[in-house]
Amino acid sequence: MKKLMGAATAALIAASAAQADTKIGMITTLSGGGSHLGTDVRDGFMLAMEQAGSDVEVIIRDDARKPDVAKSLADELVQKDKVDILTGIIWSNLAMAVVPGVTAGGTFYLSPNAGPSALAGKNCHENYFNVAWQNNNLHEAMGAYMKAEGIKKPFILAPNYPAGTDALTGFKSRFGDDVAGEIYTKLGQEDYAAEISQIRASDADSIFFFLPAGMGIAFTKQYAASGAELPLYGPAFSFDEIILGAVGDAALGVKNSSQWAYDLDNPANAAFVDSFRAKYDRTPTLYASQGFDTANLILSALGKADPSDKDAFRAALKEADFDSVRGDFAFGNNNHPIQDIYIREVVAGEGKPTNKLVGVAIEDLQDAYAAECKL
Repeated sequence: MKKLMGAATAALIAASAAQADTKIGMITTLSGGGSHLGTDVRDGFMLAMEQAGSDVEVIIRDDARKPDVAKSLADELVQKDKVDILTGIIWSNLAMAVVPGVTAGGTFYLSPNAGPSALAGKNCHENYFNVAWQNNNLHEAMGAYMKAEGIKKPFILAPNYPAGTDALTGFKSRFGDDVAGEIYTKLGQEDYAAEISQIRASDADSIFFFLPAGMGIAFTKQYAASGAELPLYGPAFSFDEIILGAVGDAALGVKNSSQWAYDLDNPANAAFVDSFRAKYDRTPTLYASQGFDTANLILSALGKADPSDKDAFRAALKEADFDSVRGDFAFGNNNHPIQDIYIREVVAGEGKPTNKLVGVAIEDLQDAYAAECKL
C-alpha cells in the first residue's frame, strides 16, 4: 500500500512540475472585426485553467485578424518566449500562415477553432491537433439536414477565404450540386444589397450562408429589411449568442448546426455553462466551449507527460482523456475530432433570441480529408 501511495504521490508531483515548467502561447483575435470569437476562446480557456488551479504560464497575444501579425507573434513566442504549445487562432487564413511552420519546427499546436482542409488531409502533422472541428463539418451536417427536410433549391454563400471555400464544399458534399446560386463574398464585407438582389431574382426556396461575426449580423439584418421571406439556414458561426444579441428577432426560426449547445445534457457541460455565466455574466458561445475543451485536453496530457518528451506528450493528447463539454470526444487518425453534429433553432429568449437544441444532424462524423492523412 505504501508503494502504491508513493507512486501516486510521485505522479502528482511530476504532473505539477510539468505544468509549472510549461509555457503556452495563445494567439487570438481580441480587437477589430470578429473579436468576440477570440474573446470567448480566451475566456473559456482561462476558465478551465483557473478551475484546475493550473501553474501553466499562458502568454496571450492579439493578432488583430491579420496573417502577418499572427506569423510574427508565433515567431516571437516560439523563438523568444520558448513556448511549448501554441493555440488560439480563429481564422483559417491566419492558421495557414502559422501552423505549418511551427509544427514542422517541433512546437505543438492545438486549434480551438480554425480547421482548414489543407491541415486535415495531405498536410496533416503529428504535432497539430484540432479540438474544434474540420471546417467542412458543420456545413456538411446542415447540407444533410436540409436535404432530409425536403429543401430543393438553396442559394448558398460564404466569404472568399479558406474556411468559406471549405464551407460550401462541405455543404454540397451532402446536399448535392443542384443549388439556385452560389456566391463567394469579400471577407469582412458589410453591404449585401447586391447579393440579396441576386437571391431574390433566383428560383431559390431557401438560403444557406456561412458569414461569421459581423458579416452574419449585417447580412441577416439586411435580408430581413429587404422583405424577403425565404427560410435561412447556416452553421452556428452565423448564429452564436453574441450575434443573436445584435441581430434580434430577425433571426427567429433559423436552424443552425453546431458540435455543441449550451443546453446539451451532460454533467460537464452543465457545470461549464453555469461557471462561465457566473464568472463572465454572459452565456458562452461555441467558441468558449472550444477554448474550455482545448485547455482541459492540454491539462489532461500534462498530467501524463511533459511536452519536452514529445512522443509521450503527443500520445497523451491523442488519448483525449478529459470530460468534453460536447459529450463523447475522440480523435481520428488525422488528429481531428470524430463527433456528433447537432441542429439548433433560434427561439425567443429572455430579452433576446437564443438557441435551442432540437436534434442530431449526423452522428460520429469524421471529416472527409482523414483518408488523405498518412498519420
